[in-house]
Amino acid sequence: MTVATAFKDAPATAPQSGARLLVSTLERLGVEVVFGYPGGAIMPVYDALTGSSLKHILVRHEQGAAFAADAWARATGKVGVCMATSGPGATNLITGIANAMMDSVPMVCITGNVSTAVMGTDAFQEIDILGVTLPIVKHSWIVRNPADVPAVIEEAFHVARSGRPGPVLVDLPKDVQVGMTADPYGFSIPNTTAELDWAAIAEAEALIRQAARPLLYVGGGVKIAGATEALRDLAGRTGIPVVSTLNALGSVRTDAHGYLGMLGMHGTRAANEAVQESDLLIVLGARFDDRATGKLNEFAPFARVVHFDVDPAEVGKLRATHVPVIGDLKAGIEALNPGPLAIQPWAERCTRNAATNAYRYDAPGEGVYAPALLNELSLQAGDSFVAACDVGQHQMWVAQHCAFTRPEAHLTSGGLGAMGYGLPAGMGAKLARPDAHVVTVSGDGSFMMNIQELATLRRYGIALKIVLLDNSSLGLVRQWQELFFEQNYSEVDLSDNPDFVVVAQAFGIEAFRVDARDQVSDGIARLLDARGPCLMHVLIDPKENVWPLVPPGKNNAEMMHGDSRFEGDM
Repeated sequence: MTVATAFKDAPATAPQSGARLLVSTLERLGVEVVFGYPGGAIMPVYDALTGSSLKHILVRHEQGAAFAADAWARATGKVGVCMATSGPGATNLITGIANAMMDSVPMVCITGNVSTAVMGTDAFQEIDILGVTLPIVKHSWIVRNPADVPAVIEEAFHVARSGRPGPVLVDLPKDVQVGMTADPYGFSIPNTTAELDWAAIAEAEALIRQAARPLLYVGGGVKIAGATEALRDLAGRTGIPVVSTLNALGSVRTDAHGYLGMLGMHGTRAANEAVQESDLLIVLGARFDDRATGKLNEFAPFARVVHFDVDPAEVGKLRATHVPVIGDLKAGIEALNPGPLAIQPWAERCTRNAATNAYRYDAPGEGVYAPALLNELSLQAGDSFVAACDVGQHQMWVAQHCAFTRPEAHLTSGGLGAMGYGLPAGMGAKLARPDAHVVTVSGDGSFMMNIQELATLRRYGIALKIVLLDNSSLGLVRQWQELFFEQNYSEVDLSDNPDFVVVAQAFGIEAFRVDARDQVSDGIARLLDARGPCLMHVLIDPKENVWPLVPPGKNNAEMMHGDSRFEGDM
């Protein structure tokens, strides 16, 4: 990317501190909400926040600030903003920054630091946060002159949201925050629009016309590019079946004709078998993640690849590409017009397979069946449903069984798989979309990692709904120990969990328990109808597993089901 040259605003303004310039620049850029936690090295910025138009949300741990800003960005399509002080405040942001980097989420992280005069002396709460975060940001800055603050912040927002989005970091030494300047600099936004590669588009169209078994393989880049409608139009015009990665759920409605579901380790049988039989993969903003491909050298063994992506580093990185189409994903999908295709037998076979292998919710027993509960939850919530999901078995059940009508309705830590994401993410999403049915779905392991944010919900009256699936264990780890470690259940027992209903009530949050199947419908209705934040504590069978499952070292057609048999015949 070409970095534009900063220019001086004219005429000179009255002297302002670097902290005041930071706040006024954020206001001018349209920032509405900032998530953060104050401390000594960023105190001048917090002093400048007073009286501004920015709504600051005081989280109870800096990791919560990063996750909440991440979810705000995913829910709105805007840049999320979080801030923290130096030292432990800055390092507590790191997991959230890495999460945003892995899932290409635009986020500006602002940290305070010790004054430049004492940098490098191991001053109190000094940390080289630039050095620590170099591998997990798109770009980073340390500001050494108060006059540079506007230009750096403007450039930071540009870098965060342009091309393949991601997190950036701006480090503000304390003397820069308090330093005065009457002549601040601004930033000239460079023109980074790339022309479409029409020759590549024509090659892609030719391959699609030749294919007998084409498949649209949709990744999270479609949502990021704002290309959801373009994708749906392409699928409707061509009749090409569609499979989705975890981060692309909702890009095609889950009830759409021709949609086969999520592919990969816990994907649907219809999706995985279609990939393995396909003779052409049309990859749209996906990166061939290992959880999606299974055994890579046996993934889609008969398929040629057309790969659309804004990031050239992803094209050909893991799978040879026959036609790369580099550039704006939305423009590329809109330009793709292969004409009428003779693929009806293939499309009908895929649709029949999806219907034959559709999930069932009539599991025996009187206990709560988590997949059925989550399916009903999404249907009761309707088109306004937004799931902010933690990591574990419940994450996979949400992906498999919830109905999604748009990609912004599914928020989860995809690439990093960070436990503790769900509660602060739900908080950020609900602030971004106050009229939606935003529901955090968590497990008892994940929930304990950022449980302190219940206090943030209470303080600001954030009407987040929480479904806490409690199996008194680290369920996904336990499942793998059962299947692949000879049932050696090492350090997965969480049977000494607190009473989560009592804990939530102690935070001032409405809470109740569901432990039988006949309580589920009424429990969901009570949860969704609650006026403020509410937690539904759901007890489920500790032995329940997520099915199907592609075991490690196997290809996506070799799926294990509930009877623990490999079913690899095609």
